[in-house]
Amino acid sequence: MGALRGASRGPAVSAVGLLGIVVWAILTLGIAMAAVLTLLELDDSAQEILLVFLGFFFVAVVARLVAAAVAFPARRRSLVTLAIGVCLWAAGSVLLTSGDPLTATSFPAPGEALFLSSALFMATFLLLDVPRREPHAGMIWLEAAVVCGGAATVAGLLLLKPVAQAFGSQGVPLLLGLLYPVLDLMLATLVLGQAVLRLRDRSRATVSLAVGFVALAVADSSLALNLRTATYVSNRVIDILYGIAFALICWGACARRSDVAVLQIRRQRARTLIVAATVALGALTFRPSGNAEWYITVPALITLVAAGWRLVLALREAQGAAEALRLSRTDELTGLPNRRAVLQDLQAGMADGHPLALMLMDVDGFKDINDSLGHAAGDAVLEATADRMRRLVRPGLTVARLGGDEFAVLVRENDPIELVELAQHLRQVLLEPLRVEGLELAIRASVGITVKGQADVEATDLLRRADVAMYEAKVTRSGTLLYDVSRDGFSRHRLRLAEDLRRGIAEDQLVVWYQPQIDAATQRISGVEALVRWQHPTEGLLLPLNFLPDARRSGLMLALSEAVAHQVVTDARRWMDSGFSFRVSMNCAPPELLGGSFLPRLFEAIDHAGLAPDTLLVEVTEDSFITDPERAREMLLEIRDRDVQVSIDDYGTGFSSLAYLRDLPVQELKMDRSFVGTIMSDARSRVIVTSTMQMAHAMGLRMVAEGVENPETAAELVVMGVDVLQGHHIARPMVAAEIGPWARRWSAGLPTGPTGESGRQLR
Repeated sequence: MGALRGASRGPAVSAVGLLGIVVWAILTLGIAMAAVLTLLELDDSAQEILLVFLGFFFVAVVARLVAAAVAFPARRRSLVTLAIGVCLWAAGSVLLTSGDPLTATSFPAPGEALFLSSALFMATFLLLDVPRREPHAGMIWLEAAVVCGGAATVAGLLLLKPVAQAFGSQGVPLLLGLLYPVLDLMLATLVLGQAVLRLRDRSRATVSLAVGFVALAVADSSLALNLRTATYVSNRVIDILYGIAFALICWGACARRSDVAVLQIRRQRARTLIVAATVALGALTFRPSGNAEWYITVPALITLVAAGWRLVLALREAQGAAEALRLSRTDELTGLPNRRAVLQDLQAGMADGHPLALMLMDVDGFKDINDSLGHAAGDAVLEATADRMRRLVRPGLTVARLGGDEFAVLVRENDPIELVELAQHLRQVLLEPLRVEGLELAIRASVGITVKGQADVEATDLLRRADVAMYEAKVTRSGTLLYDVSRDGFSRHRLRLAEDLRRGIAEDQLVVWYQPQIDAATQRISGVEALVRWQHPTEGLLLPLNFLPDARRSGLMLALSEAVAHQVVTDARRWMDSGFSFRVSMNCAPPELLGGSFLPRLFEAIDHAGLAPDTLLVEVTEDSFITDPERAREMLLEIRDRDVQVSIDDYGTGFSSLAYLRDLPVQELKMDRSFVGTIMSDARSRVIVTSTMQMAHAMGLRMVAEGVENPETAAELVVMGVDVLQGHHIARPMVAAEIGPWARRWSAGLPTGPTGESGRQLR
């Protein structure tokens, strides 16, 4: 679209340049012909020819201004305003020259109203033609009225007595005659002032504008010089000077604007308006000779009315700016101060030398709430958190929301003990039960604390240190931690690792290893479990424990799960094509299971690969059912409807409830290794495994024992009646390419590992 707009303005820009040549060509040709006719002593003809050419000249000037308005949309209002001003001046000239050529026209003529209006439009053009921030275009007109009215009032006050004494009844026309050059010189001064304040670029175009208004002032001075006869003076020199003045103004206005460093210096503009209004008020209060004639009263009244109206608009603008500033420092959801306000207050607090501490708080498990219950519930939790934190507000303490589930507390003290106590009190306040979407939740939070040091100069340093402490409090589950410089490097490494993981997912650095599972009764391969690894470019192969917490904190679990699912489906399809028919299981974390976006993509990948759905098994943990049991049931029913199997992973380590085993459509229980690995030495572990197995069989569920590390444990589990075995005694996790060769060796009864053990020797 931008290219199309640029293309459409191309002809208009060319027209501006072409009409500029036409303007100067007409003026030059008219001057040349008038000069030739003058040399031939045809003075009357020379004047008429020049006036004709000036008529065409003004048409070309207006056409060029209109073309420039089309070519430069950002300056359209100002250029159209100037074009109207030129038209008004030309119309006044037509009225002035349309009378009887044999009769001298008396001053002032009816066309003076058009000339005065033209001056107002040209002043408005100059005010419009600089970068501004005011939303109301009416302000520009009011400022122009104040400037012009103030100039007229000053002219009347300064020239009243000497003109009245010198000219008597001719004083009023002379004042009007002097007003024109005064206005022209003020416009030239305004151009130069804008250039000084860098509101207008310092270029030949600016010089052309200023010189054009000066030339206009010189030409208008002829009115005052000829007022003893009370008639207009008209000669070729003055006409040519008017033409040159408008040609220069047009050229300066239509020149392409270069980029300038704009400094909005509003004080200068305000002083001008105040001075003009003061002069007008003084003119009405302290009248010369006891009274004020209309040529002082009218401009003074216009100036005061315009200045008063401008003041009203300025007050409205100030109120809007104050409200905008307040909103820019306020969090929209909670009404608390936002990150901008915190940084500004921190910076101010660091400069005043008083004690200062920053507490950064993060709601634990907020992403799970958002994913499980929806964003409306998440917003309700944030609003409730903000309301509870407001209870802490007291002198010297500011509560704010930085964004997401992060809150900040600015404290005007530096006692570590008091700060920790305040943080613990905050966490206790948040733990009060909160009912959201029919569920009763306890909001837990992690708080990091840092204290301003003598060498601290930047607010961002405190924010970063508090974030480091908060992250450590979350990772270590300690709830509240003071910033410890010895942990800073480690935390930076974790933050950098999270960014590396984001890039690693995009660049396919994740690899999936698989650990085989065998049927305890037949000793045949029944399945493999997918285990994700990260081939880090510099740190080597990383296990899940080293990066999954960072993935969770950084919001990367969904992208990670999708990448793993895609690889699992691809590998399962390849094994199926090679003649293997075992199951492939993969883990699904609660937020991804309940979030609603992961499962559709998993099903889509299965369909795209043409994979039999029962080839895949999804392992979920018990905490998937605690957060939102109804939602979990809906998701598992959806999985069952697609013929994908479900396994309860790490059974016995969470909130083990017989109710969800009764109600949920699962096909497998996976006993945690903490029980399986100790059945030979701990009678209670043996009882737990036995009773769980019997219950699973009674409910028609398959029982998997993971963590089988030695042949004695494997043989005992077979005797006990466990269905599936998994552990290092069977096989260690391996890359996908090794699964096929291993499976063939196992099926043939050949040694499969470095110890030379065979899968046939489990009983």
